[in-house]
Amino acid sequence: MKTRLSAVAAALLALLVAVLAFGQPAHAAAGFSVANGRLYDANGTEFVMRGVNHAHTWYPQQTSSFADVKALGANTVRVVLSSGDRWTRNTNADVANVISTCKGNRLICVLEVHDTTGYGEQSGAITLDRAVDYWLSLADVLAGQERFVIVNIGNEPYGNQNYASWATDNANAIKRLRAGGLTHTIMVDAPNWGQDWSFTMRDNAASVFAADPARNTVFSIHMYGVFDTAAEISDYLGRFRSAGLPIVVGEFGFNHSDGDPDEDTILAYSQANGIGWLGWSWSGNGGGVEYLDLATSFNPANLTTWGQRLFNGANGIRQTAREASVFSSLPPTTPPPTTPPPTTPPPTTPPPAGGCTATYTVTGQWQGGFQGEVRVTAGSAAITGWTTRWTFANGQSVSQTWSATVTSSGATVTARNVDYNGRLAAGASTTFGFIGGWTGSNARPEVSCTPS
Repeated sequence: MKTRLSAVAAALLALLVAVLAFGQPAHAAAGFSVANGRLYDANGTEFVMRGVNHAHTWYPQQTSSFADVKALGANTVRVVLSSGDRWTRNTNADVANVISTCKGNRLICVLEVHDTTGYGEQSGAITLDRAVDYWLSLADVLAGQERFVIVNIGNEPYGNQNYASWATDNANAIKRLRAGGLTHTIMVDAPNWGQDWSFTMRDNAASVFAADPARNTVFSIHMYGVFDTAAEISDYLGRFRSAGLPIVVGEFGFNHSDGDPDEDTILAYSQANGIGWLGWSWSGNGGGVEYLDLATSFNPANLTTWGQRLFNGANGIRQTAREASVFSSLPPTTPPPTTPPPTTPPPTTPPPAGGCTATYTVTGQWQGGFQGEVRVTAGSAAITGWTTRWTFANGQSVSQTWSATVTSSGATVTARNVDYNGRLAAGASTTFGFIGGWTGSNARPEVSCTPS
């Protein structure tokens, strides 16, 4: 249980210490990076997590969950793994498959070791040092995945006791990971079952960040009953923002046995301040917190009240998630829609020099909504920009987009490239995506492409 100590004396905030010395480029081509308290993907585009936690280690057969949460609009999934100390070890092959599945569904993958949960209080919990052993054993699987994977060293690594070494232990763990060759962005969980009521992470985050030779560490707070007022939420997250240190809400719920978190403020404040979050959890909860399931029995068509709130409510996933720009350069792996292709074969003549073509695909569909993708391909000569247009025939509409600037006029939709995907070499492709709504039917429109 995550509990609050009602009379914790707040120590003098030290988050500003050494922040001015943390300068680094806005992004690193190898993968995710941190600058000025923000997370950037490998293209240098700011990335704000909007996703869910998935208990993969206990439900390894539920691999369809990745596609399901993507179809509902998520851009990130935090995946529960085990080092083998408390639960069955997730093997190198299994972790490689998780990463591949995340990438195939265009999701950023936050991998976490759950065996550290409640160390110092929970019987059987392992140290962060032991968690590092597991990560280093996965070095061959993690290598080359820096653009798509964030390493969360250990889940809630201390309970409400014996957490005084949190800063030292995390600093040492980060140094070991870097010495072992991991260049990924690292995520660090707070103590006190993740809720940091003692302000141990808050007051020592600057020193832990400075201990990372790569200055590429993100801090994760879990918000349950401790964060039941708007003032507590805005004060805690705001101090990290003011100090220029990166913070995400790595777990939160709409209710809990230790109190009633203020999920509306978590969502609203995070959206207003560019803070990422990951709701707990997709499905499969037990031990009295089954109400935290977002979907009943892993069924995306049967969202719970909590699931409806997180995916479809104000400041929720559908409204705010943006796909990581690194996926714009990857070919789609989602199967095409089941609608039969048109009977008229495509023209066999290549597009004119300097021209472009566009194809429209429905990558996921649910009652009243769908996710679409448009692939733009340059002709026999390079282009410096592109504009695509289509007209919906069945009253469909576009509500959310990524990797393009999209406008609508009645049934006609116009999408133009953004800064990072306008220039295409001859024959090269890029994609952009969107969330839309439909009623009655969802016919696929013809799409035109014009170079600009």
